[in-house]
Amino acid sequence: MKFGVVTFPGSNCDHDMIYVLETLMGQKVERLWHKDHDLKGCDFIVLPGGFSYGDYLRSGAIARFSPIMNEVINHANRGGYLMGVCNGFQILCEAGLTPGALLHNASHKFICKNIYMKPQSTDTLVTRGLNPDKALKIPIAHGEGRFYTSNDELKRLNDNGQVLFRYCDAAGNITPESNPNGALDNIAGVCNAGKNVFGMMPHPERAADEELSNTDGRAIFESILQLVTA
Repeated sequence: MKFGVVTFPGSNCDHDMIYVLETLMGQKVERLWHKDHDLKGCDFIVLPGGFSYGDYLRSGAIARFSPIMNEVINHANRGGYLMGVCNGFQILCEAGLTPGALLHNASHKFICKNIYMKPQSTDTLVTRGLNPDKALKIPIAHGEGRFYTSNDELKRLNDNGQVLFRYCDAAGNITPESNPNGALDNIAGVCNAGKNVFGMMPHPERAADEELSNTDGRAIFESILQLVTA
C-alpha cells in the first residue's frame, strides 16, 4: 500500500498526516504537490487539513480546481481510495466526491478542542475495525464544519450506511449537547455511495501518538491498514 498526501497552499496538517502514516504506521508515503499531474502510483490519497488558498470564497472551493484534483477525481471514480480530513473533507464536498456541504459552525466561531465521536457504519474501510460502542476522543479545528444536506439525501446516507461518525459525549451518547458545530444529525463524517471516498471533520492524525497522551485516532489508521494490507 502506497499513500499519497497532497499539499495545497495553506495546508498545515500535511506533515502531521505524513508523520503518522510513515513513521508511526510504517507505510510508504509520497508527497504530492497541488500542481502535480501525477499521483506517482499511490493507492490511497489523503487530502489533509488546513486552510487551502486561505479559505477564500468557501473553504475548499479553490483547491477543488487545483491541477492535481483532476487526477484525484479520476482515481476516486476508478474506485481508488481517497480520504479528506477537515479542509480535505471540505474539498471533497466542493468536488462532489462526498455528499452534502459543510457550512459555518452554528456559533459562527472557529472551534478548536477535543470532541468525542462514535463510529456509525460497520462496513467501510475506516470503521470496520473500530468498536461501535466506543467513543473516540479526537480534536477538531474548524470554522466551517457544520454538515448539511437535504432530507432525502440524509435518508439515503443512513439507509446506505454512508455515515461514518457522529458526534457524541464521552459515554457514547449522541446528544444535541455533544454536537460542537450544529451538524445535521450530529454527523462528523460520511463516505460516498461506493464507500471508497471518506470525509471527516475531526483530525485522527492529531490523536495517534503516545507523546500526545491520546491514541484514539490511531485506531482509524489501523482499521484502514487491516483491510488494505491484509
